[in-house]
Amino acid sequence: MSEFKFSPSKYVPFRDTEVLERVRKIKREDITKHPNPDFKISVIPDNMIEHMWVTDMFWRIKQAADAGEKVVIITPNPCPTYKKVAYLINKFKVSCKHVWTFNMDEYANEDGITAPEDWPFGFMHAFKKYFWSEIDEELRQPESQIFGPTDKNIDDYGKMIADMGNADICYSGPGWTGHLAFIEPDAPEFDYPLEEWKKLGPRICTLSPFTLAQNSMHGSFGKSGDLAAVPPKAATIGPAEVIAAKNRIDINAITVHGTTTSWQRMITRLAAHGPVTPKVPTSVHQLLRTDFWISETNAADIEPDWNKEY
Repeated sequence: MSEFKFSPSKYVPFRDTEVLERVRKIKREDITKHPNPDFKISVIPDNMIEHMWVTDMFWRIKQAADAGEKVVIITPNPCPTYKKVAYLINKFKVSCKHVWTFNMDEYANEDGITAPEDWPFGFMHAFKKYFWSEIDEELRQPESQIFGPTDKNIDDYGKMIADMGNADICYSGPGWTGHLAFIEPDAPEFDYPLEEWKKLGPRICTLSPFTLAQNSMHGSFGKSGDLAAVPPKAATIGPAEVIAAKNRIDINAITVHGTTTSWQRMITRLAAHGPVTPKVPTSVHQLLRTDFWISETNAADIEPDWNKEY
């Protein structure tokens, strides 16, 4: 077989071909090995990983309620899964008066103006639709304890979380670029050396073209590759808020509607086993006490599938 060499496109944020080739070759049986014992990689059956997230979030809310303590949660893209957490809250009659939530991001337009709460594609709209409004009225927390980053509060958003004692738990999952929240590797707003980057707080940033492609496949945007339907910018927390959280769970389990096709399979390996770099924002978890969950599908070996090909 002839050898054909090429460099990754200039549009690809992380382009070290030696590292890419090394992590591409990581086998399923080796993917959980890591030199930092606090960075705990687990491979979990596909049909269990959502259940574990729902259980963990409910457990933290109930545990804090039983102890008479507040719980502060950094919440990711509010998908319908939150309805399952709300179901458990209602079923076991757990008061959420002690729950404070901070959405990690929100869409913004080209001028940096964030989406209003009644925009049906926005994250705050979805969070209230799938979580807050699903909780029985006598159990749900006051609406004043639900926050999301906006163009109005973005300069204070990090302090708002810090003033609560920082997050008790930050849930996340890498985007196609390896973004964490909407901390993009190719956004000029996050273009800093690693040690400075780790201290960056919330800001409005430019979304990567790869993120536009990824999100254009979401059900909310018609799952049809409509690139122009996805806003060009976003408000997001910074690395500082993730690092300051008391606990972190990063979930790597996205496939294309239940198939074995997953754009996350490669970036999961790069985030867990490549260098810690702003060019792969999720890689910062390697330095932290993090539970890094990978589904069996995403842990599968990367190899050609000639029966699918195109």
